[in-house]
This record gives sequence, C-alpha cells and structure tokens, in this order.
Amino acid sequence: MRPFRPESVIETPRLRLRAPRRSDAARIAALCSDFDVARTTARLPHPYSLADAEAFLASGDGLDPGLEARFALEHPEEGLVGILSFFGEPAPATEIGYWLGRPYWGAGLMTEAVKAALVWAARDWGRTYVRAWRLDENPASDAVLVKAGFLYTGERRQTLVTSRGEALPSRAMIWLA
Repeated sequence: MRPFRPESVIETPRLRLRAPRRSDAARIAALCSDFDVARTTARLPHPYSLADAEAFLASGDGLDPGLEARFALEHPEEGLVGILSFFGEPAPATEIGYWLGRPYWGAGLMTEAVKAALVWAARDWGRTYVRAWRLDENPASDAVLVKAGFLYTGERRQTLVTSRGEALPSRAMIWLA
C-alpha cells in the first residue's frame, strides 16, 4: 500500500481531481454556505464561513497519507465544484465522503469523480473496499454510490448532521475492489 501523495491527480473526461489548495478557501466557502449542500452531509456546519473553509484546508496539513486523502473536484470552465475525501481507520476500513456545489447537481459529475477516485484508491492506494454512510433522505447520494458500484450492507445507524444539529437515519454501503 502506497500513501496518498498531495501531487496525486486524477483526470476524468470532465474533471481534474487534485489536492485542495489554500487558494480554494473562498470558493469552498461560497459553495458550502448553501444550506442545501450542508444539509446533505454529516460534517459541514451551517452557516459555513471563509474561516470554516480555511480551517478545513489547514487541517489537511496534518493528514496521515496512509489513512486519508482529499481531492478538490476541478471543472475546466467552472473551477472548484466540490470535494471528495477518504478517511477513517487504517485500511481496509476506509470511508468516502463528498459534497458538490448545488449549481453542479444532476450532471453526473460526482458519479464520475467517485468512480475515478475508487479506481485510484484500489490501484494506487491499495484499498480493497471502501465504506459510505448515506442519509436516508438523500436519494441523490444513493444514486451516486449505486452507479459507482456500492452495495447496501444492511447496517443502519443515526448519523449526526452537523448543519442541523440532529441525528438522522442512515445506511451503510460498501464498495469492493
């Protein structure tokens, strides 16, 4: 297993997945300040400020490259449109999480990014499976994960949604390399 390298770049037909940069802070804050983006994730606070984006980017300095990887989703015409992260316990218990700015919903960009990131995770990072937790009320994320090859495990839990300050039902999914 090779650790994540910040210079790792994944190219897809419409996106470039690259390490987030400090210069992305304003764009991340602008996209994440939309409550509809924050409410579909477990970890994004609302309201989301420039300071939140800067703290997120600064926290990347301390990532263990054997355990975590973060990618900015960059569109050639739109710039940064979202973030995709791998995190969790040592392999193989890696989890995936992501968000996409609302103007880019429904175009298949996140499905494209997740599929490419999973290929990278298996081939270059040595992962044999990846978990995801999907909020029951987020069918769009369900569609992304199913199209990327994830399967339901039958495991369910209450997941704390930071932006709403409440726990909501979610279900586990798994992808096998």
